[in-house]
Amino acid sequence: MGILNKVHCDNALFFLKRLSDNSIDLVITSPPYFQQRDYGYGGIGNEATEEEYINNLVLIFNECLRVVKPTGAMVFNLGDKYSNGNLLLIPYKFALKVLEEKKVFLINQLTWAKANPTPRQEHRKLIQSTEPFFIFAKAKDYCFKLGEYLSHLDRKNKKMENSSSKIGEKYFEIINQSNLTTEEKENAKRELEKVIIEVKLGKMESFRMKIRGIHKDAYGGMEGGRNNQIRRNGFTIIKITGSAMKKDLIESPVEITKGNKHTAVYPLYIIQELVKLLSNNGDTVLDPFCGSGTTCIAAKNLGRNYVGIEINPEYVLLSQKRIKEADYCEEFFL
Repeated sequence: MGILNKVHCDNALFFLKRLSDNSIDLVITSPPYFQQRDYGYGGIGNEATEEEYINNLVLIFNECLRVVKPTGAMVFNLGDKYSNGNLLLIPYKFALKVLEEKKVFLINQLTWAKANPTPRQEHRKLIQSTEPFFIFAKAKDYCFKLGEYLSHLDRKNKKMENSSSKIGEKYFEIINQSNLTTEEKENAKRELEKVIIEVKLGKMESFRMKIRGIHKDAYGGMEGGRNNQIRRNGFTIIKITGSAMKKDLIESPVEITKGNKHTAVYPLYIIQELVKLLSNNGDTVLDPFCGSGTTCIAAKNLGRNYVGIEINPEYVLLSQKRIKEADYCEEFFL
């Protein structure tokens, strides 16, 4: 193609119009926020009204939609703004505007919880510490690799859980305190010991135990199979063999990189997780508002191709430098 693995100094809308239909696997971007900062060289963000700003964003979004493959996704991160004491809800107005045309599916709103939000000298408002990442899909057969997302936390949690000598200890206490018969208690303890060994051997992720007279009925009502086990044996064990529950919330500090002159950098950690979730090795990831190059760095680190578009030539040079020096980032934010 001649455009891969480069950051192109250009107007996002003009460059996107030159790309072929269905040529990109994933878009991840954070457009300039409305009237928040002057990034120089014109472009989106300094419109006179929020309506004009949202309309310009939708033009970009529609071009991204055109160039993304049917199996692809688009992730837009937007921040909000106060005006005359009112929170404008601009990210949500943008998302609703996009959905009105009924050309995409809004798969998730991933909420970024900032571990170190910018402090404000404001005595009548709470500090804003979250931002949404809207995940849109072009069709229902989108790439979604749930097992890859936050997989390092799965490994960490499994290691911690399996190394603990107290696995299931609480259930022995509950069994002893229950109204089960002596025989039922002995049977429950035997089965509990077996399942604890399976967890420690890595044969399952974890388990839950329900005991008659202690816990509520298992899901499915009194006719459910687990409730039959509780009535018959006095207990049931629910084995959990998959990964930890993947939620639509991710915590990470605001990125502060020494020598980075860009005024708004989203976390490499989050972008890498989104790249793992929504693309495959060798896919092409596009960022039409490349800024300091974080999306491109994430793509490079994970064996994907990247295409960056940035209108400010100073940021183009900055992103090229950061991409060249990039290292893989895998951190634990719990």
